Amino acid sequence: MARMTKMTRAEARRLLADVPEQYAFWCSDGAILSNMIELRNALNGMTEQTFAYHSNASKSDFSQWVKDIIKDTTLANELAQSTGRVEAARRVAERVAYLSKMS
Repeated sequence: MARMTKMTRAEARRLLADVPEQYAFWCSDGAILSNMIELRNALNGMTEQTFAYHSNASKSDFSQWVKDIIKDTTLANELAQSTGRVEAARRVAERVAYLSKMS
């Protein structure tokens, strides 16, 4: 069983904060994402084609961005395991809700 670590308010706020402009996520549909809330909103509204461009058998752009830039390995791992846009959107929404409650 994975060891649970207690998250501080400061850490939760950091995970929800905007990333520096040069590290924003540029979607193939033109959307520019600066934080997890924008990722949640984008996933809810994007087409399946846009999602498939960024998340398929050969790449997992959303998961990589969350892992490398936002530094949330928990969400990154969940996104890597997501089987589609709806599931990915749900996982991000759940993580945002949890972090919002913590901050």
